[in-house]
Amino acid sequence: MDESNSPDQRHGVARADAEAAVRTLLRWAGDDPTREGLLDTPKRVVKAYGDWFSGYAIDPDDYLQRTFEEVEGYDEMIVLRDIEYESHCEHHMAPIIGRVHVGYLPKGRVVGISKLARVVEAYARRFQVQEKMTAQIAQCIQRALQPQGVAVVVEGAHECMTTRGIHKRGVSMLTSSMLGTFREDARTRNEFLGFIQSGRR
Repeated sequence: MDESNSPDQRHGVARADAEAAVRTLLRWAGDDPTREGLLDTPKRVVKAYGDWFSGYAIDPDDYLQRTFEEVEGYDEMIVLRDIEYESHCEHHMAPIIGRVHVGYLPKGRVVGISKLARVVEAYARRFQVQEKMTAQIAQCIQRALQPQGVAVVVEGAHECMTTRGIHKRGVSMLTSSMLGTFREDARTRNEFLGFIQSGRR
């Protein structure tokens, strides 16, 4: 096991130090980390961080290493929509929850659709800026498959906007990254956007 990511240490930080940091935040917020209801909170938070930010231990490119060429010359659009994700804003460490829609025009090679969802998950489980995550997903698919084009649209509800600051609920942010044919050809781009809207009210 990599010593820097052992049960008692991750990325060079001891679990005890991470738990102590949580206790400090609890005190700073005005509560007593030694009271019964908060005694195990530091352990729970550290465990949750291990899950929420597991993407740092993953290379998303690895998911797309295995491709398939026996597709009978299929070269039409492939779209995977409504990939749900949970991420965290790198500015306030608040949740971002939403969906990702991915499309690409293959050029001789395709990849298992579950791998596209795993790429989304790997980038989402990091501290993120939605614009950056959108570009990262598109560039990862482009690197691995070298398709005619890649399209990614990300929808996100940012809790840093709904639970603090301006306190506006029901607001979602949309970002897109269009590469290759999707950027150059409006008809291809519109076909993709039509696919991800199909059947919606």
